[in-house]
Amino acid sequence: MFQSMRRFKQELNKEEIEEILQRNTAGTLALLGDDGYPYSVPISYVYQNGVLYFHSAKTGHKIDAIRNCNKASFSVIDQDVIIKERFTTHFRSVLAFGRISILENPEEIDTCMRAIGTKYGNGDSNALNQEIYKTASAVSALKMEIAYITGKQAKELVQK
Repeated sequence: MFQSMRRFKQELNKEEIEEILQRNTAGTLALLGDDGYPYSVPISYVYQNGVLYFHSAKTGHKIDAIRNCNKASFSVIDQDVIIKERFTTHFRSVLAFGRISILENPEEIDTCMRAIGTKYGNGDSNALNQEIYKTASAVSALKMEIAYITGKQAKELVQK
């Protein structure tokens, strides 16, 4: 179903992919938007236990797209250094495909929101609890279960 990488020597291994997902803070979520047009949006995320978590407003283009079609892809650019004299870049990135859902289960919502709050917060658990309580009625928790994930880097970055 998913195509194998043509330049397989540049493919990242599972540990490298997970390090990139843990290290970074933003990526691009791609969905099927209105009238069949692609809809991609930069978004903060958390990667935990093999799934991606996001949060969103309760209404809007993203939520409409998810309700319309739950297939999604998510990409993270870890590195993109321009090498002008070579007319290229030394890049490293990850691309995940899967199904995204709007969480309804209170325990799953709490897991998602605590993971996000822990990653982007200041470590104050009381403040995190207050923020989760304060925003609960306005925020949707999203979970993307990964069906396929791959990563690629510039050939110059491949360990010989």
